Amino acid sequence: MEIKKVGVVGCGLMGRGIAEVSARAGHDVVVSEINQELLDKGLAAINASLTTAVGRGKATEADKAAALGRIKGTIETGNFKDCDLVVEAAVENLELKKKVFADLDKICPEHAILASNSSCLSILDMAMMTKKPDKVLGMHFFNPVPVMRGLELVKTILTSDETLKAADSFGKSIGKTVFTAQDAPGFITNRLFIPFALDAIRLLEAGFATKEDIDQAIVLGLNHPMGPLTLSDYVGLDTTYFIAEAMYEEFKDPRYAPPPLLKKMVTAGQFGRKSGKGFYDYK
Repeated sequence: MEIKKVGVVGCGLMGRGIAEVSARAGHDVVVSEINQELLDKGLAAINASLTTAVGRGKATEADKAAALGRIKGTIETGNFKDCDLVVEAAVENLELKKKVFADLDKICPEHAILASNSSCLSILDMAMMTKKPDKVLGMHFFNPVPVMRGLELVKTILTSDETLKAADSFGKSIGKTVFTAQDAPGFITNRLFIPFALDAIRLLEAGFATKEDIDQAIVLGLNHPMGPLTLSDYVGLDTTYFIAEAMYEEFKDPRYAPPPLLKKMVTAGQFGRKSGKGFYDYK
């Protein structure tokens, strides 16, 4: 199946990135938000991102105009009625995502593939809210979407090979390198990243080393582009905490249990870059 028109549920940080890369690759895009204010904010951010791409020589003014011309913003889910693929990029709340999938199942055409951008939640639970779970899978993009080259597809026990093949082709059409994981909490990336990040937080919590030394040891000793504490700030400490909680709930493995320091920082509203303060100060 060829994917021509793409729907994106949510025009926040991830949703607007997915909308942008899809439009730049030539796909018509419908992106939604829960109200006009949030939609306008998201569309303005897409425009700003494209302007940055032009300034860096990654796109021309003509490319920018063409991409913006392919994007339609909406606050009505009914506008997904003729999409070939809809990617849900709502907040990481399973009950909310299940409702989104139930609504999309009533609106989208029979052939449409429904995907979730979740980084850890059960894709099968969302799929079972539809009448066509074989056409549901995970499409886990990475932040920032226009820059990060990877796309993690998540196959449930009901996802058809045809659906997986179409999603793989779409991912490649938007310039991503695609890899596939099974539907289990954390998938590939977060199954490996979360215990790594939590161990770094535990070292800091125990006074074993400073945050700067922990990060520099990984950057300079292991040749990572950034240290685990810097990366956690970038991902969002609330997101890191939520993923760790979900994985611990599923596996009951102490490696995934959030350290008290992480919980305290999230409680205090210190989410990292997006709040202005995390392990480092960004204000």
